[in-house]
Amino acid sequence: MSQIGRMNTLRVLREVDFGVYLDGEELGDILLPKRDVPPGTKVDDSVEVFIYFDSADIIIASSKKPKTQVGEFALLTVIDNNDMGAFLDWGLLKDLLVPFREQSHKLLKNHDYVVHTYFDRVSNRIAASTKLDKFLSVDPPRYSVGDKVDLFIVNRTDLGYRAIIENQHWGLLFKDEVFQPLEQGMRIEGYIKLLRPDGKIDLSLQKPGGQDLDEASQKILVALDSNAGFLPFTDKTAPEEIYREFGLSKKVFKRCLGGLYKKRLITLEPSGIKRLAES
Repeated sequence: MSQIGRMNTLRVLREVDFGVYLDGEELGDILLPKRDVPPGTKVDDSVEVFIYFDSADIIIASSKKPKTQVGEFALLTVIDNNDMGAFLDWGLLKDLLVPFREQSHKLLKNHDYVVHTYFDRVSNRIAASTKLDKFLSVDPPRYSVGDKVDLFIVNRTDLGYRAIIENQHWGLLFKDEVFQPLEQGMRIEGYIKLLRPDGKIDLSLQKPGGQDLDEASQKILVALDSNAGFLPFTDKTAPEEIYREFGLSKKVFKRCLGGLYKKRLITLEPSGIKRLAES
């Protein structure tokens, strides 16, 4: 079934001077303008296109993939305001409207905002909203601790970074556990760290517990072997330096060192870590 506001793969029905018509199934024949037709396209070929409305509110196709699609969250820039609302640049000829009723606060020209794109069946229009909560799931999350999830960074707070999990739920990355630059609108992989009784979700950029310990320990051994068997890292090394070198939190790093020490693969000296020869 063809979806308005999403990328679709459609079959070419016929060619005309100003483009080609595509089989939009229940949406009818959809024009792909000549400027967007891939070179060499013929009747019965399949093309990937985005379906939306042109300035005359007629369903049309574009071979350009926009910065966001219906059902997604994105960070977009306001390029204009008028008596209808704010207009966002989403990479297509017709800008994306945020109606006044969907603005949680006044949107300023040339500023970036996180929005959710939706299809309004009442007005038959693709639009966006800054009222994010109404588009997130109210159902209890079905994640488990340690699950790998896709995160969308929304904003920074006093506690850390608020992120949307799998396009469905709010989660939080605590600032003292983040050792890499995070920016609003960034998409990144993370892990479920804790599911709280009140429904809130704590996140981590590393697998919680010891699930990834062997891989992490191997990183340290590889780094030692690449540096003549010695690394100047101790208990006093800043967490940021450890993350920059190994991509590990200080807590995981210290746990790895304990395991490697017990296996007699390293020795811990006042000035750093020394690799021992395997017996």
